[in-house]
Amino acid sequence: MNFSRQALLGIGMIIGGSVMLYAMVQQIGTNDNTAAAPAIVETSAEEQQAVTPLTTDIETEKKLLAQKQKERALRVAEQEKRAEQFLAEQESAEAKALAKARAENQRYIDNATPKAAEEEAIQETPITSDTPAVQTQQDTVTVTPTSTSANAVSNDSRIEEEKRRAAEAKRAAEQEQQRAAQQKAEAEAREKAAAKEQAERKAAEQRAAEQKAAEQRAAENKAAEQKAQAAESEPPSSPSEYKVKSGDGLIKLARRYNVPVEALAQANNTSPSATLQLGQTITIPSRKQIQRLEREAAEAERKREQEKAQAQAKRDAQQRLVEARREAKQTDAKGSFGVQVSLASDQAGADRVAKKFKDAGYQVTTSKTSRGVRVVVGPERGKVAALALKDKINNDPKVDTSGAWVKYW
Repeated sequence: MNFSRQALLGIGMIIGGSVMLYAMVQQIGTNDNTAAAPAIVETSAEEQQAVTPLTTDIETEKKLLAQKQKERALRVAEQEKRAEQFLAEQESAEAKALAKARAENQRYIDNATPKAAEEEAIQETPITSDTPAVQTQQDTVTVTPTSTSANAVSNDSRIEEEKRRAAEAKRAAEQEQQRAAQQKAEAEAREKAAAKEQAERKAAEQRAAEQKAAEQRAAENKAAEQKAQAAESEPPSSPSEYKVKSGDGLIKLARRYNVPVEALAQANNTSPSATLQLGQTITIPSRKQIQRLEREAAEAERKREQEKAQAQAKRDAQQRLVEARREAKQTDAKGSFGVQVSLASDQAGADRVAKKFKDAGYQVTTSKTSRGVRVVVGPERGKVAALALKDKINNDPKVDTSGAWVKYW
């Protein structure tokens, strides 16, 4: 009778300990899944980003760039905040799990102590002739200590498993924080590169404008000097002819008749430094002719200066395009961009525009759309190179266009 009761008691303790351990493992797994789920959902939602359409307006691009920078900073701050919150939740869950495991372990030890005392009391009961004393003691010693040792080992394993899971969660949170910091650093590097490119472009434009202004001031000063000289001594009121004598030259004749040497040379289709022949007939221009010749000379000078400025702008745009292509090649930029130069109403008009750009040395393609036939120059790898190509096209006098804009393919 004593043997059966002790055996049943030991079996009951083993079954009860197994059920309690299984319930604790299930509860801890549920808590871990509940704590990890929001972070996974928030992380997947963070990866969805909308594609911002391109624009040709520089001011709009600046505003969009500033807005993107602000949104990126907010996203990075939100990611850091979620990472810190995730770390705090993991540490709290780890502390709660450890505290709960210790409490259950202590409660199990407290519950096991009275049972062990009861079994010892049962073992100390006097042995009768009908009770197998040795067999009962052997069974008691075999069942009770083994169950207690197995449960203690199980509790230690559960605590180690909780520690391991908490450490893994902490490492995951640290990796998330490092990834957010890396994204922030990459965004800042891209913003710095764009700002540097914009500053260099503005500096080049400012240098070209200053050079053009200086040349224009020089031309105006020169014209003012010529005008002042002409005002001091009026030229003839009507054209006249003069036969060259010994010792005459354009400069000497210009001073004699109060005519600018450039106007005198232009009226005779020669250069100011040309040598006159003895007996040669020279036309002395009138005041009106001189004014007309000066206007023509000023217009020719202005055209030369304009062509010079356009050539310089074209060279600067070509240099920026080369540098942008080199940068795009080094950074292995993703995506192709083109520069749309026209939207013709039909294919014939698009072919005429394409031929003009091909003759100027550009790679051109056409494509039909619902609004007409699009003429696109390119493609270029990277938006920076496409912007440089747009500047080159807008400054190229051969194609004579200023409405080019960048398009993503």
